[in-house]
Amino acid sequence: MKRFSFSLQLLLGLVVGVALGFVARAGDVAWLTATLTEVGKLFVQLLKLAVPPLVFTAVVVSVANLRNVNGAARLAGKTLLWFLVTSLIAVVFGIGLGLILNPGQGVDISTAGAKAVDLEGAGTWVDFLTGIIPTNIVTAFTELNVLQIVFLGVVLGAAALAVGEKAEPFLAFSRSILELVQKALWWVIRLAPIGTAGLIGKSVAGYGWDLLAPLAKFSAGVYIGCLLVLLVSYPLLLAFAGKVSPIAFYRNAWPAIELAFVSRSSVGTMPLTQRVATDRLGVDRDYASFAVPFGATTKMDGCAAIYPALAAIFVAQVFHIPLGVGQYLLIAFVSVVGSAATAGLTGAIVMLTLTLSTLGLPLEGVGLLLAIDPILDMIRTATNVAGQLVVPVIVARSEGRLDESVFNSPPQPLDDAPRSAIRTSSGPVPA
Repeated sequence: MKRFSFSLQLLLGLVVGVALGFVARAGDVAWLTATLTEVGKLFVQLLKLAVPPLVFTAVVVSVANLRNVNGAARLAGKTLLWFLVTSLIAVVFGIGLGLILNPGQGVDISTAGAKAVDLEGAGTWVDFLTGIIPTNIVTAFTELNVLQIVFLGVVLGAAALAVGEKAEPFLAFSRSILELVQKALWWVIRLAPIGTAGLIGKSVAGYGWDLLAPLAKFSAGVYIGCLLVLLVSYPLLLAFAGKVSPIAFYRNAWPAIELAFVSRSSVGTMPLTQRVATDRLGVDRDYASFAVPFGATTKMDGCAAIYPALAAIFVAQVFHIPLGVGQYLLIAFVSVVGSAATAGLTGAIVMLTLTLSTLGLPLEGVGLLLAIDPILDMIRTATNVAGQLVVPVIVARSEGRLDESVFNSPPQPLDDAPRSAIRTSSGPVPA
């Protein structure tokens, strides 16, 4: 397999998975379907296993690393501003497509069996805000509440900055854990071609066109919306705001976007995203060590902007509830401000629940969309990760922290273990 690049290996896994999925579905080969399911499940389990220590240490170290960055507050502010701007653009695409396609009109689907899905800490804005703060530190990690882990990481990282030299042992320990987790997770990522075959094969074998048929217009809307952001919005922003080549960006960023598509996890893709940002796109390492983890847990143009906008319009039309201008503005507000509710994990159910409850729409609508969520989540997560790379490139370019020779050079191979993206001192990073 070393004769093939990592990107090509992922593509081969995708093709093999689709072929095996079609064979399993067409021939009703139960053992093949079960095998593909288990392979995909094991790959996702391995990714999720690393999530708590990866997110916590990455956030702690990235916040602490801001002291090594000149104009750290300005960089952080610019990053957050671009996150909000790109999310707003994405939600406008989502609302516009919803108004054009009317995805819920004429849908012949029973709502009698749909059950309300009201996740704890996601039903209302009060629940969401109070749910950020953990009642038990251990529970936040054992129950994989990424938002609470991010909160703890930000608080302790900021505290370490305030304490100064006395916090160095804690920061050194956090850096060591982060390096270990990234190394182990890179081994898992090297299995991505096999995991890709399992995940895609399971989807093809388990979700046929029969399932998609009643929701075809809605599904098409999600894919079209994400593709518009990927192929129109981001390239225009890169060309005019970042003054860099969109073609060079996608050529270098492709492995991370492809892995996001099959893994459906922004956090699981984060080590590869960070390596792509620094080694292929030329983003300054100190800045990337802050921007990438921050983006992986809060920057969700697919899951938190396009999808909830279209889904809210779909649910309103299915339940024959008219929406006015105020409701559309509220959708935009929730999507831009509440994107952290998705927290980089597989699925956008939390964000959708938050959006529907804010608009006063029936939460039973979530149940209608659960069946096809895995299919939609692939393109949503790919869009998320692309946006998590676009913003650091634009900000780094505007601040003189983008190595354009790296950005414009041919893609570097990603087959070897990644170099550290974290500085352990204020000195220069070795070449």
